[in-house]
Amino acid sequence: PEVSEKVPAIVVIHENRGLNNWAKSLADQLAEAGYIAVAPDLISGMAPGGGNTADFADRNAARDAIYELTQEQVTADLHAVADYAKDIPAANGTIAVAGFCWGGRQTFHLATQRDDLTAAFPFYGTAPDDPELLAQISCPVYGFYGGDDERVNATIEGTTKSMAAASKIYEPVIYDGAGHGFMRAGEATDATEANRQGREDAWKRWKQLLAGLAD
Repeated sequence: PEVSEKVPAIVVIHENRGLNNWAKSLADQLAEAGYIAVAPDLISGMAPGGGNTADFADRNAARDAIYELTQEQVTADLHAVADYAKDIPAANGTIAVAGFCWGGRQTFHLATQRDDLTAAFPFYGTAPDDPELLAQISCPVYGFYGGDDERVNATIEGTTKSMAAASKIYEPVIYDGAGHGFMRAGEATDATEANRQGREDAWKRWKQLLAGLAD
């Protein structure tokens, strides 16, 4: 877009590994596609010495810190991030949320908490199992799932039924043969063909959906 053109903002929620280089590169790719991408480090301040994800000894330590967070804390932080993103001068006031794995679950949850989201994009993340909570969602939810991800995929049917019963838009797509985390794994030099293709197809679909937000 031209510099003077205001664009949608997207809150990008990292996996349970924290805000690592892959999560940052994903946000960069969204920015290259013409959107404002805001990717918070939700374990900032939790590393030794009050550092962020990069200051943990390894990804396992970062993951352990993730699971020390309460849902209330995560939700409050994401509300603050979304409010900030909406007020960025180049933003057009449209706000969406996307997340991966643990971040996919948080994406679903944030959609139950805000009525100003225009879309939610959970990537291989599970929905809340409370139908009353899902009934609070006011935006379309577009899910992305790997075909070789039995644990997460086992929840899709129940989510579909609950969303339909509440007259909510939920459009899950399963990418054949792709595994959990295929958006990251599909970038690797040794990626399986299923993960590589799943990532490519998911990006294509995601960009088409995002383009609709900008119209």
